Amino acid sequence: MGVLGGTFDPVHIGHVVAAVDARSALKLDRVLVVVAGDPWQKRDRVVASAADRLALVEAAFDGVDGIEASAIEIDRDAPSITADTLEALLAPERDLFLILGADAVANMSTWKRLDATRALATVVVIEREGEHAVPPGDGWRVEHLPIPRLDVSSTDIRDRLADGRPIDGLVPPVVVQGIRERGLYTGDR
Repeated sequence: MGVLGGTFDPVHIGHVVAAVDARSALKLDRVLVVVAGDPWQKRDRVVASAADRLALVEAAFDGVDGIEASAIEIDRDAPSITADTLEALLAPERDLFLILGADAVANMSTWKRLDATRALATVVVIEREGEHAVPPGDGWRVEHLPIPRLDVSSTDIRDRLADGRPIDGLVPPVVVQGIRERGLYTGDR
């Protein structure tokens, strides 16, 4: 099973491509898109509530075969720690694949319980053209998965919305609709 975690503030097409490509390339039965409930490293930068971010992720992946949104970290009344999530998902006969962008891999040395994470999952490094990253230290099981270079980020999407610029094509249409309906990222909420 694949695990793609993040704040998803908001979810965008890069997240969709990463989840779908990882599932296909690694022949995974499913990929959980885990929305951080309390992203302790980004507390001062998260804009939308966990419930709003989860709703947008659910909408983005609705009907996408083998990909599902997960509230496992939202439901836990504690900071979002990757090792805690992986431990909760462990089951006999289940291999876990932690799907991370190269930028997240470069930041892994700051994670809590990093050594525990190493033993729990194979790290799948999503690499866009020109990117390459490896987890810090030895002993990691790693897969490298190249995906198309999609220069899109949640920060850029939030900036566009705050400036009144369009985000069509950068996020699934249902996410554009959800953002509008919820009044997110425009200063209205």
